[in-house]
Amino acid sequence: MKVIDHPFTLSDHHQSAEKQKRAPRPNYNQIHALPLPLNTYPLPPLVPHNPLSLLQIACTFITQLLATPHSHPSTLYQAYFSPETRSVHVVDEDAIRALWERGFFGKGSLSRSEPSWLDREKRRRGLLIGETSEEATRRRREERKEFKKERARKEREIIEEKLQQENNHGVSSQKSLVPELSGGILETDHVDGTRKATETPKDTSNDSPTGHVSQLPTAPKGGSNLVASDKKPEASQNGKFGSGADSGMTRAKGEPLAAPASLTDLGAEQINNQEHLQLSLEEAFFLAYGLGVLEVRNQPSQEVISTASLFSLFRQHSYFPPASMDTLQPDDPFLTSYIVYHHFRSLGWVVRPGVKFAVDYLLYNRGPVFSHAEFAVIILPSYSAPYWASTSERRLESRKQKSRSWWWLHCVNRVQNQVRKSLVLVYVEIPPPSSLKSSVTFLVTPELADNACLPSSTDISQWLRRYRIREITLKRWIPNRSRD
Repeated sequence: MKVIDHPFTLSDHHQSAEKQKRAPRPNYNQIHALPLPLNTYPLPPLVPHNPLSLLQIACTFITQLLATPHSHPSTLYQAYFSPETRSVHVVDEDAIRALWERGFFGKGSLSRSEPSWLDREKRRRGLLIGETSEEATRRRREERKEFKKERARKEREIIEEKLQQENNHGVSSQKSLVPELSGGILETDHVDGTRKATETPKDTSNDSPTGHVSQLPTAPKGGSNLVASDKKPEASQNGKFGSGADSGMTRAKGEPLAAPASLTDLGAEQINNQEHLQLSLEEAFFLAYGLGVLEVRNQPSQEVISTASLFSLFRQHSYFPPASMDTLQPDDPFLTSYIVYHHFRSLGWVVRPGVKFAVDYLLYNRGPVFSHAEFAVIILPSYSAPYWASTSERRLESRKQKSRSWWWLHCVNRVQNQVRKSLVLVYVEIPPPSSLKSSVTFLVTPELADNACLPSSTDISQWLRRYRIREITLKRWIPNRSRD
């Protein structure tokens, strides 16, 4: 029996046409050349067989030593705190591009990750040629959906072909045993000694001969009718169904009409960028305290918030509703998350939120545009200090904070295994409040804290040093893949 192998791929003509339509890929190595929004001045490379390279290195070192270049930008990036969204907003376009291209900080308020609303709007109006990341993702998903439909159609055709071959083989074997009669009616003996049975042979004039495989029909260009299409006609603003901008643009005879003047004026006028960059509390504090390149202002008064006030303000707004200064604890959500964020950023990782994969953070080697995240991080507070077990109330509270079930852990680990990521459990050792108060010098600040005592900016580092981090990599054990 001859079986025809049908490859489950799209046509080569369709793929080549798609490749011709796509715009050239941006040079991400040049766009994201700097890992942080800081200017670096490396020394020239050393060439062992060239003695002049040593002289060049010495000259560059002496020049930078006498006239030290500035690593920070001339003007700090400006942002304002939004208590409604519990995030920090950056509205300046130059600052948005700098923070995204140099470290992948924040996300666009109208985009999935990279702020690309303005490019999408220009492309929609026909003012820009290219493809944004959202459009590339949408196109890739549509291609995958069409590929699955084509594969299902091919599989169904092969199954129907095999069933037809089996039926033809069974009919031909029965025909060799049954004598042919001129009338087409076969008189048999009494069945069970009671009555006669008649049988009319099946018309097999259209059947294929035994061992012959009929040629499968080719798939139409617009898809097969065996699989229901998910595409629905889009409705225009006037209530009629059409194809987007082409609706109402052609006469009944097919003659094209000129574009309305309103559309031309709409594309020619200046487009205001309605998108801003949203920074999480951890990202904003790392840029303001860790790197010193960001100034966060209070939105109503436009006053610059100091680092000490920013530290306490973010701790308060890590709760919902915002907590008062008297109720803040060493295991505040902002404290534990920022310590982990600062830790991995200091090691050179690009840290992004991991809500999509049910984790706290995702760790990228260089950034989302270069490769997928390699690790998924879950933050777990640890209360191993004797202070947290001194009383029954503290034991109950600490047990409540760190309680996680095995079902939850297996569920998260299975998700990471499906997306080819390694799960990392990060335990943050929570120090007792007494050690924090003894190691930090407090000052009284009425700004944004209702005359509460805040740690000075020079002592925030002493505060953070009291915390310890333990990393545990968890791998899902599968018997079929782990036989050794």
